[in-house]
Amino acid sequence: MDGELWDVTDAAGIPLGITHRRGDPDFPAGRFHVVSSVCVVRDDGLVLVTQRAAVKDWALDWEFPAGSALAGETSRQAAVRELQEETGLRASGDALTFVGRFTEESALLDLYVAHDLDTAVLTLDPEEVADADWLPLDDVRVRYRAGDFAQPWVARLDTLWPALVAAVRRGGATR
Repeated sequence: MDGELWDVTDAAGIPLGITHRRGDPDFPAGRFHVVSSVCVVRDDGLVLVTQRAAVKDWALDWEFPAGSALAGETSRQAAVRELQEETGLRASGDALTFVGRFTEESALLDLYVAHDLDTAVLTLDPEEVADADWLPLDDVRVRYRAGDFAQPWVARLDTLWPALVAAVRRGGATR
């Protein structure tokens, strides 16, 4: 959303005590804001992907639910909030397994996996999400490599794929 405030961080994700308003020009060079994302795994092993709303950048492309951490939020808190806002699914921060971090020009993308959520009813926010699908993880790889995912996800998933596979299979360390 335009107007939300982000903490400006160093390369390790540590807030520097300043904020930046989304949409404002001149994000500080060499600084970052945190973006959090969640790969939800259903009991049958399928994972949730969401299709970006038509009004967003990378309109109608697919991704894992994600969004920027607001000022004062941790990455994990942002992941929980974004998942609930976009899909209606509720997770506790303790239920998230940290997969890894991907560094972009001005963002640090933190990817988490969530198991054992009540996934019976998705409530999609139409301003954020056009559609959702449950897929085998291998199909996610086929789709992102075919260009069906929002462009930033290609490099993210190329880098984080092995750790994501391990976390989906209940491997990986918590953070």
